[in-house]
Parts: sequence; C-alpha cells; structure tokens
Amino acid sequence: MILPPTWNLPDALRARLGHSTFGRQRALFEEGHLLLVLHRPPSPDTSKREGVLFWRTTAGDWQFSRGGPGPGGLKRHLQDYAELEAKLSVQYDLADNSTALFMLIEALTPLVRAVRSQHAALQSAREALKGDAFLIEMRDRAYELERGFDLLLEDARNALSYRTARDGEEQARVSREALRASHRLNVVAALFLPLTAITSVFGMNLPHGIEAKSSILFWLVFAGGLALGFLIRAWVMARPASATASKVVSPPDATPPSLP
Repeated sequence: MILPPTWNLPDALRARLGHSTFGRQRALFEEGHLLLVLHRPPSPDTSKREGVLFWRTTAGDWQFSRGGPGPGGLKRHLQDYAELEAKLSVQYDLADNSTALFMLIEALTPLVRAVRSQHAALQSAREALKGDAFLIEMRDRAYELERGFDLLLEDARNALSYRTARDGEEQARVSREALRASHRLNVVAALFLPLTAITSVFGMNLPHGIEAKSSILFWLVFAGGLALGFLIRAWVMARPASATASKVVSPPDATPPSLP
C-alpha cells in the first residue's frame, strides 16, 4: 500500500487510491478529508513518476507522507520546483549552442507537464475547501511555477529556432559565395583554355616551321586563341533554353474585345 501505515484515512479515500502506483496528480475529497496526490520533480531520462501524499484532516491538520506533520511539507514540495526553475533559468542564460538548448528543452518538457497538472490538482483542492487561506496561497504559488516553466520552455524553443534559422542562413550565404567563386573560376578557365592549349601545342620540342615566321603570326595566333576563349566563356555563361523561356512573359493583347 502506498499510504503511510500511521494514516487513518476514511475508507472512501482509501478506495480511490491504488495499491502500487500513485497515478496522476489530483485532489481527492471525501467526508471532509482532503488528500493531495502530487509528483516530485521528474527527470527527462525516466518515465516513472515519484508520488507524494498530503493529507488534510477535518480539523485542518496537515500530514506529509515524507516529512511528518504540518503544512510545511507542501511548501517545501513547491520550493523544490522553484529551486529547479531557478537552476534551469541559469542554464538558459549560459546556453551558447544548440546542443545546450536542446538538453534544456528536454529537461523542461516533463517539468512543464508536471507543474501544469500540479496547479490543476491544487485548484481542485481550493474548490473543495473554499475557505482555506493556506490552499489559496499554495494554489497561487503553483500557478506562478506553471507560468515560469512555460515561459522558460517557450524562450528555450524560440532561442533554438533562432539559432537554427541563423545557422541555415549563414550556411546558405557561404554556399552562395562558394558558388560565385566557382563560377568566376570557370569563366577564367574557359577564357584561357584555348590559349593554354595552343601554348602547349606550340611549346612542344618538335620542328614545325613557324619559328622563322614573322612575329605577326604570333599575335594572330594569340588573338585567335583569345577570341576562341571569349566564345567558350559565352557558352559557359549561357543559360539553358528552358530557364530563359520560363522568364519570357507574353505581352498583353492590345486588341480590345469585340462587343456583341
């Protein structure tokens, strides 16, 4: 049985509890007795939830399943969540990369679910005992915790999305610069390819009879190779016919429609 052996709960409350698990967070009210079933702060690496019980008797006395009598147990329970929120807020301020933000989101996700259910359970307890000022205070504190964890999770997700978008834009910019540099290199290579080929051919140690010719022939060969280079450059930079045709917009028909 998950109940402490010294607790003398009414049978109506005992019947609403399991024998091996605590179940979801909730408030149980029977015969003037209030039993709060809450969870300790969960960790992201396990799906098991550790439950704690808070019992308020008809006389207004509180019992804590892990800390003895008095209402301080519920305060300490909520304080554990508050300290964890402060610790994760510091981690968020120090997160300088996507990995740190992802680990923070992984830790916050189960906590947000836990504080949301916890606030709902305390709200139900508040509705069952409308005149209890201590429950009102604890309910409001649970709401502050829920809001704080929600905002922290939203900030972490926004920061991760921003970093992802920024890194994507930076990668796209680097890719565009690399593509532009590669295009320029191709243009230069196309421009000087004919000259390089002609120089290689005429630079061979074979007699070809051009050595004794006038220097004008050299300049003619140079000009011919340069002209051929410009032709190859134009071919490299030419766009495909399909891309050119997609940008052609047919002019509007200037002929007015005939009237009947």
